[in-house]
Order: sequence, then structure tokens, then C-alpha cells
Amino acid sequence: MTLLDTRDDATPDIVTAATTRPATARNRLSSRWASLAAVVIAVLWTIPTFGLFLSSFRPERDVQRTGWWTFFAHPAITFDNYAEVLFGGSQPLIGYVANSVLITLPSVAIPIVLATLAAYGFAWTTFPLRDTLFVAIFALQIVPLQVALLPLLEIFVGSGLNNTFWTVWIAHSTFALPLAIFLLHNAMREVPAELVEAARVDGAGHVRIFTTIMLPLLKPAIAAFAVFQFLWVWNDLLVALVFAGGTSDVAPLTVRVAELAGTRGADWHLLAAGAFVSIVVPLLVFLGLQRYFVRGLLAGSVKG
Repeated sequence: MTLLDTRDDATPDIVTAATTRPATARNRLSSRWASLAAVVIAVLWTIPTFGLFLSSFRPERDVQRTGWWTFFAHPAITFDNYAEVLFGGSQPLIGYVANSVLITLPSVAIPIVLATLAAYGFAWTTFPLRDTLFVAIFALQIVPLQVALLPLLEIFVGSGLNNTFWTVWIAHSTFALPLAIFLLHNAMREVPAELVEAARVDGAGHVRIFTTIMLPLLKPAIAAFAVFQFLWVWNDLLVALVFAGGTSDVAPLTVRVAELAGTRGADWHLLAAGAFVSIVVPLLVFLGLQRYFVRGLLAGSVKG
């Protein structure tokens, strides 16, 4: 038997092993024990949120004296917590909700616009040091955002932008651009080169190719990053405290929720209601776009 014959005989074994490994992994992940473990983890993960939901509707006296699990033995429901936290007091939560919306939407839109243009340039144009610049942008993901907080704050104070929405928009957009460019670049590289070449043969330039070919095909990746960025900005507290925590006119919902418990933890009933208000919006956004979130994060991970 020759060396060539030996290689030919070994090829079916290699192919069989390559095809059985994914099947074995799929069977293990879909087994009864794996499904049971997933259900247990989901239940344990949901219990705190469920308890928070019940506490938000319990009277102040019950919240202060007993745990949320006693609700089933002595059920008592009130909407006073939501009414007080949203519209009562000197700092109603409804104004902070509006601030969060005003902060989140531009902080999602700005990096998407900039990242789509940059990703197209890295994926389908040629210029000096293209690969080096892309690697440098990708490497920025490992830089902690805390490193840039003080320099950015000094720049904003020196330029007179402090205590405005611009500081939060610029900060969130800057921190989000490396990941956005990386995800959208990978998605663009999956577009067949023949499709782009055919458009160029028909006389389409970069603007036409970008608007008519790339953007429609990038919807899952854009939606995935939009969900990721929306959740990050909406739930952010650190950046909000540094750049917008000094005034209620700019501070988002997370800043006010952190203050609801008071210095001695006296307002737990308001904290439960306020925390659940802050949960509802990102939860609805994620559930509505979760299929795009998974598809977009996997863009560029598989070739062939």
C-alpha cells in the first residue's frame, strides 16, 4: 500500500470524525439533563426579578417588616409606590426616564452611523495601513473605560460642555465604536465579493454599493449592536455619574434609582418600584430584537 492509498483510506475517518463531533455536542446540549439544568438556571435567575416585582406592589409597611415571599400568605397590592416614585416628591422619576431616553437614543444612533461607514472602509476599500488601523481599533476593546473618564472630563470642562447631554453622548459613542466597527466589519466581509463586483460593473460607486447592498444585508448586525448598546447605555451608572450626575436636568434614570433607597435605606418600597421601572424598557427592547441580537453577534464567526 502506498502513502497515497493510506491518505485516501484515512480521509473518510477524518470526515466522519468532523461530522460526528458537532452531532455529539448537539445531542449533549439537547439531552434531558441539559434541559433540566437550563430550566433550573432560568428559574434561579428569575426569582430575584419576580421578588422585586412583587415588592413594588406591596405597601410600605409590609416591605419594611416582611420579605416578599410572605405576599402569598397575606396578599396586599397598592399602586401608591409607582404613583409616588413616578410623579411625587421634589424629583419625580418620570423626568429621569425622559433623560434616559434622550441619552440612549443618540448614544445608539451615533456609533451606528460612524461604525457602518468605518466598517465599509475597512472591508471594501484599500488604503495604506488599513489592516494595522483595524487591529488597533480592535485592540481598543481591551482598554478599560475608566482610564479615559478623567481625561474626557477635563476636555469637557475645558470646552464648556460639562453638565450637558453632549458629554454623555460623546462618551458612550466613543466607548462603543471599537466593538461596533468590529461587528459590522465582520458582517460586511460575509457579503459575497461577486455581488460587489457585479455592482461595480454596472457602474455603482461606493455610495451606491453602501446604501443599496450593504445596509439591507447588515440589518441583523446593526440590530444586534443596537440592542447591545441600548442595554449598556440605559443601565449605565458610572458614565452617568461622572458626566451627568451633577444636575437633575441631565442625569439619567439609573442615577435617581441609586438615590431612592436614601442614606439609611428607608425607602425600599420606592426603590423596588423605581428599579422595576428601569427594567421594563430594556427588557422589552431585548425581547423584541433578541433574534437579531444572536444572529448579529455570530456574524463573521463561520466561513464557508
